[in-house]
Amino acid sequence: MLTKKLSKHGNSLALVIDRSILELLGIDEQTPLDISTDGRALVVTPAHGKRRRKRFQDALIACNEQYGEALKRLAE
Repeated sequence: MLTKKLSKHGNSLALVIDRSILELLGIDEQTPLDISTDGRALVVTPAHGKRRRKRFQDALIACNEQYGEALKRLAE
């Protein structure tokens, strides 16, 4: 675990992320990030592009079409 402090950045606060972590995650200054919270923790993840989401949705639809009935029977 790495402990960090926020830095003043104008009227805001900034979290500086070490280069080694950025490289591990494949993030640079051009990478869009999704930021979410569960009320206790801050979660920062690289945003997935629209094309990747569309491919996932298409694969999910195809899977449901092919295996949907079998999966429903297994759930019972």
